[in-house]
Amino acid sequence: MIFQQNKVFCDTSFFFASLCPDDFNFEKAGELLEYCKENKTVLYTTWDIIGETITLIRYRADYNTAVEFFDKVKPALSIVRFDDSVRIAAETVFRKLSKDKRLSFCDAISYVVITHMLDNIPCLSFDKDFRSLGLMVYP
Repeated sequence: MIFQQNKVFCDTSFFFASLCPDDFNFEKAGELLEYCKENKTVLYTTWDIIGETITLIRYRADYNTAVEFFDKVKPALSIVRFDDSVRIAAETVFRKLSKDKRLSFCDAISYVVITHMLDNIPCLSFDKDFRSLGLMVYP
């Protein structure tokens, strides 16, 4: 597995799996993180994904694991910042694609960020939604 330009976009499902041992994908997420660390891969995400991740961890795991995400994971991330034009484009994507696919607005934002700002870099996600959008997804 080689990530172009040593860059990947990380989704909520990947972050959750990497911190929650009860998740089915915990071991795979750990292997991917180790690979990224060894290969100096830059992990990109958005504040939207961070918010979604913290909420999911707090609801499905616990407070301490959520704080661990803030303390240990967030500092290692490259957070993509964007203006309202991305949200407007994401609204268009959501309106167009969400009729036939189960797509969250956060996923629509991620799609726009990945395709318009990050040159279609690969994604680390255990969520089928990213693959259904035509994005390159690992594993």
